Amino acid sequence: MKTLARLEKNKFFWYLFAILCGFFILRFPSLFEPYWYGDEGVYQTLGLAINNGSLLYQDIWDNKPPLLYMIYSFFGSDQFTVRLASLIFGLLSIFVFFKLANKIFGITKIALFSTAFFALFFGSPLLEGNIANAENFMVLPILTSALILLNIKETDETKKTQNRNILLVFLSGIILGVSFLFKIVALFDFAAFLIFAAFFIDGKFLTHIRNKKYEAYEVKKVLSFILGFAIPIVLTAGFFLTKGALDPFLNATFFSNIGYVGYGNKFIIPQGLLLIKLLLLGGFIGFLFLKRKSFNATTIFVWIWFAFSLFNAFFSQRPYAHYLLVLLPSFSLLLGLVFADKKFQKINIFLVILSLLLISKNFGVYGKPIRYYENFLSFITHKKSVSDYQRFFDRITPVDYELASFIRARTRENDTIFTWGNNAQIYKLTEKLPPGRFTVAYHITGSKNGISETEKAIDLKKPKIIILMPYMRSFPFNLSNYSQRIIIDKATIYERVL
Repeated sequence: MKTLARLEKNKFFWYLFAILCGFFILRFPSLFEPYWYGDEGVYQTLGLAINNGSLLYQDIWDNKPPLLYMIYSFFGSDQFTVRLASLIFGLLSIFVFFKLANKIFGITKIALFSTAFFALFFGSPLLEGNIANAENFMVLPILTSALILLNIKETDETKKTQNRNILLVFLSGIILGVSFLFKIVALFDFAAFLIFAAFFIDGKFLTHIRNKKYEAYEVKKVLSFILGFAIPIVLTAGFFLTKGALDPFLNATFFSNIGYVGYGNKFIIPQGLLLIKLLLLGGFIGFLFLKRKSFNATTIFVWIWFAFSLFNAFFSQRPYAHYLLVLLPSFSLLLGLVFADKKFQKINIFLVILSLLLISKNFGVYGKPIRYYENFLSFITHKKSVSDYQRFFDRITPVDYELASFIRARTRENDTIFTWGNNAQIYKLTEKLPPGRFTVAYHITGSKNGISETEKAIDLKKPKIIILMPYMRSFPFNLSNYSQRIIIDKATIYERVL
């Protein structure tokens, strides 16, 4: 019997190993992509600036928490290395997801199915898993936090068990706080896990509400989770406070996103659509609370997490495929529930179909995944030129490389440049920094004082080269001290003469 159990265990290990290998193969071509993706260009430029002594948000700007930029800084904004780090995070995420699925289902075949689904969509470019966005890094701490949370035992009212649970909840909160420092939407995972920890994780809740010891334990458990979540955020805010940059930090990571969210959520009134989504979410959580005795704890956990993750994906009402990465873990578990929870199979199928309909109506996924891999194979087998390989990702990518080559030849180490466009990757390709805080034109025009602030920075730093991209309508700054040097595929390069 022991031999059979060992063989069975080994079999599942090899299945998991095969899934991990499949994920590695899916992600491998991403390591060799050219510098082409606009958001990564912004992250790369911020990483360069940090390594050159700039203070985040005050000297160089973007609207996310700092941890993603610190990763880019740590790896010198080298795309290959950052994407390799993203790949490793992905492999670890799959392993933790499998452990989580096994914890929830207790049936390894279903856990493997959910894990395979998760790995397929996390590894392929369908949801932009190939791009080193914040979502790629924040999934691992979210999954780890969930796994720790589900290891809480139902309290037997002994001090030892309660203390163990409180410690686990605290640790789960800290790890989730780290995820928040990649992107603030981890707040929705925090809300889901907090509600589960407070109201559903312990079957004795409300049956012992008059027991003062039990009440104190419940309060400690909830406060420990909140405290754990807050610690990384408070420490980060404290760092920027000591640098005199607390206001820029708060404005960039929190307040600047209000208008971003409001843009797509206007319905009759500002944020009207967001209010409707909040009411639907609240109604679903209220239904689960009222019917909590009808469902087991793990099913409730998946449903709550899925509901908040769905809300998360639709929060800003923007159609970017990588937003779906935050929904992928709970959706993959929901698929597993379709097979594991026969009692409520129809509800699970309904939730799967409903979410797929909403996603298909509101999101566009990457439309050429097969051609993506064909492009890579053609390149490594020398059937495609470098420029044709680059052009597959974006027609302007070879132009960026030509511009960068020209700029490198015309500038010295300490020169600055300024590109009037949305291709910040030129700064990385030339190892140069912009004169001011902003790296792309849409940040300049989208900021209240962006134009005037950038104009002052240009006058102060006097960039050696200014590049005007052809898709930009007008250039709002003075070029009187610059002479047109060359036009490269409709992109105009000006060089300073005074």
